[in-house]
Amino acid sequence: MIQDMTIGSPSRILLGFSAPMILSGMFQQLYNVVDSVVAGKFAGVDALAAVGASYPITMLFIAVATGAGLGCSVVISQLFGAREYAPMKTAISTSLLSMLVLSLICTGAGWVFCNPLMRLMNTPQNIFSDSALYLRIYVWGLVFLFLYNIATAVFNGLGDSKTPLYFLIFSSLLNIALDLLFVAVFQMGVAGVAWATFIAQGISSLISVGVLLLRLKRTETEGEPRFFDGKLLLRMGRIALPSILQQSIVSIGQLCVQALINSFGSVVVAGYSSAIKVDSFFKMTLISMSNAVSSFTAQNIGARKYDRVNQGRRTGLVSMVIYGAASFVLVLFTGKALIGLFVDSSAGGADAAAVGAGYMMIVSAGYAVMAVLMIHNGILRGAGYMVGFTSATLLDLVIRVVFSYLLAGWTGSYEAIWWAIPLGWAVAAVLSVCFYQFGSWRPVAKQPESSV
Repeated sequence: MIQDMTIGSPSRILLGFSAPMILSGMFQQLYNVVDSVVAGKFAGVDALAAVGASYPITMLFIAVATGAGLGCSVVISQLFGAREYAPMKTAISTSLLSMLVLSLICTGAGWVFCNPLMRLMNTPQNIFSDSALYLRIYVWGLVFLFLYNIATAVFNGLGDSKTPLYFLIFSSLLNIALDLLFVAVFQMGVAGVAWATFIAQGISSLISVGVLLLRLKRTETEGEPRFFDGKLLLRMGRIALPSILQQSIVSIGQLCVQALINSFGSVVVAGYSSAIKVDSFFKMTLISMSNAVSSFTAQNIGARKYDRVNQGRRTGLVSMVIYGAASFVLVLFTGKALIGLFVDSSAGGADAAAVGAGYMMIVSAGYAVMAVLMIHNGILRGAGYMVGFTSATLLDLVIRVVFSYLLAGWTGSYEAIWWAIPLGWAVAAVLSVCFYQFGSWRPVAKQPESSV
C-alpha cells in the first residue's frame, strides 16, 4: 500500500513505516546467516570459511545494487511527495531499465575479476576453490539481485514497506528449505549454498517486479508517462552515483580488511565470517531505519514540509540509540551462543567460535554510536546532500581500514582489527552531525529540482 508520509504524526508514521523495513532487513540477513550455518554445520569449518571469504566480494555487488536503488528511491519519493505522478512513473520505468543494464555489466565484470580479487585478498589456498565456485554461481544471479533491489527501493520510495517484507519472508523460507535440501540431503557443499540463494532470489525478484508493474498500471496520471527519460536518469544519477561510489568504496574497504584477516589463517577467517553474519543481523535494524528516514525526508522535502524532517530525526535517534544499547546488553549474555550456531564442536570449530565471540563483544559496544551516524546520514541522503553523506561515510571507511592495519601491525594480533570499527563510527558520526547542523542541505532542500 502506497503511503503519503507528508501528513499525520511524524513519529507514528516513521515508526510504522520503518517496522516492516526492519523486519525485511532481518529476513534478508537470513540469506547469509542460513548459508553460513548450513555450511558450517553440515560441510565443516573450511566450507564456512569459503563462504565467508567470498562475502566481501558479494557485498561489493550488493553495494552497487543498493546504492543505485537508493538514488532512484530518493527522486521517486520527492516526485511522489510533490504529487507529480506521471514523472514518477517515468522515473520508475527508467530506473528498472537502467538497473537491468547495470546488472549485465556487473555480471561480466564479476566473471572476469572475482578470482583475481580473491588472490589479491590472500584467500587461504585450502578454501580458494570452494570460494571461487560459490562466486561463479553467485555472479550469474546478479540480474535477480539488481531487479529485486530496485523493486524494493521503489516500494519504499512510495511509502510501502510491507510488500517487500512479504517477498523477503517468502524468499528467506525458500532459501532455508533449499539450503537444507542441497547441502544436508544432497551433500552439494558450498555449491548447494550458492544454488539455494540463486533460486530463492531469482523467484522473489521476478514476483516483486511483476507486482510493482501491476500496481503502477492501476495508478492514474494526468499525463502519459514515458518509458524512458534521459533527464530523469541524470537526476537520479546525481544521487545514485555518489551512493554507489560510497557503498562500493565501503565494500572495497571491507575487501582490504578481509585481506588482512585472511593472513591469520582459515580458523580466524571462519570465526570472523560467523561474527559478521551475527553483526550484520544486529546492524540491519540501524541500516533499515536509516533508509526509512531517507524516504521520510525525501517525501517531506518534496512537499516542502521541512519541520517534519527534524521531528523524524528525533524519533529515529531515540529509538535507535535505545536499540543499540539493548543489542550490546543482549550480546553480552548471548554472544557466544549465537556464534556457536555457525560452527561444530571440533577443535577448529571451538577456536573459530572464540574468535567470533571476541569480535562481537568489541563491535557491539559501538552500536549506539552507529545509530547516531546512520540517522544523520539518512537525512543527508534523503535531502540529496550527497557531499555531507559521502564525506561522513568515506571518513568512516578510512579510519577503519587505516587503523585496522596500524593496530594489527603494532600488536601482531587480529583482535586489534575489531577496535577500528567502532572508532570509525564515532569519528564519522561527529562529522555527520556537523553536516546536519551546519551544512547547506536545508537551502538545497528548498529547491528539490536543482538539489538532485
